[in-house]
Amino acid sequence: MTLADNDPGARLAGMLLLISLVAILTAAAIVVPSGLTLNPADPATTLTAVHDHVGLHLTELAFDVLGWLALTAAGLVLAGKPDVMVRPHLAVLAGGLLAAAGLAGLLHDAGNLAVTQLAATPADTVADVAGAVLLTAKWTVNLAGLLWAAAAAVTAIGVDLPDRLRRAGGLAALAGLAAVAVPWTTGTNGMSPTLEQLGYALQLPVMIWYGLLGWRLVRRR
Repeated sequence: MTLADNDPGARLAGMLLLISLVAILTAAAIVVPSGLTLNPADPATTLTAVHDHVGLHLTELAFDVLGWLALTAAGLVLAGKPDVMVRPHLAVLAGGLLAAAGLAGLLHDAGNLAVTQLAATPADTVADVAGAVLLTAKWTVNLAGLLWAAAAAVTAIGVDLPDRLRRAGGLAALAGLAAVAVPWTTGTNGMSPTLEQLGYALQLPVMIWYGLLGWRLVRRR
């Protein structure tokens, strides 16, 4: 069976991948212009921003949680679909890595939700705690990016795809790995907002590539 065959399970995985892409991009579109990227380098300012825009922050979190949850579900579905692979033995690995990336993303959002609760307390009394929570959340999303890039690499190798899309998957995985490496270049200084945005931009090819894969799966006949 190939990617062109009728398969409701593969279409479900494709729909979940598309939902994940749209939801996470929507969350990013809310966060970036509103200054709610939650930088752990300045927890007091971050807490104030969350306190002042709590509704916007929770809306962004809702979209982000939906995106990571859909990614987790897509990974679980793909892990049970060796028929979409030219190398069926890679199905569990590709789907498992994708599901693990989604779970790491959900843990990241759990940390950001905890910051929402801390923002209800005067910033000067909980800034240190918030900083630790934010730092943990940032490294958790870094782990999610690593797993996502690894999943893209395995999926590009294993799924029945045109050569151009397969090569695009490999390049997207390299961009994702570069995004993961960005925080390591800062040593003990921590991430600046500019470097954080660079990391997100480098992760974008992985998201778009999985969106293209999702579209192909949805269009199976």
